[in-house]
Amino acid sequence: MPTPLPNCRDCLHYYITHDVSLPYGCRAMDFKSRRMPALDVLEVSGEPCHIFRPKPRPRPG
Repeated sequence: MPTPLPNCRDCLHYYITHDVSLPYGCRAMDFKSRRMPALDVLEVSGEPCHIFRPKPRPRPG
C-alpha cells in the first residue's frame, strides 16, 4: 500500500503566497507552486515529502 501524502495545509512550512499564478508555497524547500507542494515533491523525487512538520495546535482550555 502506498504511503499517503502529507497534507500541506497541516504543515508548519506551508504558506499561501498571494501570488495568483503560484498560490501555494513551502518555506522549507523555498518554492511556490500551482498545486500543493507535496504533489510536486512526489513528482520530482518519487517519494513523499520528508520535511513535513505538523503545525502546533493550541492547547484546549
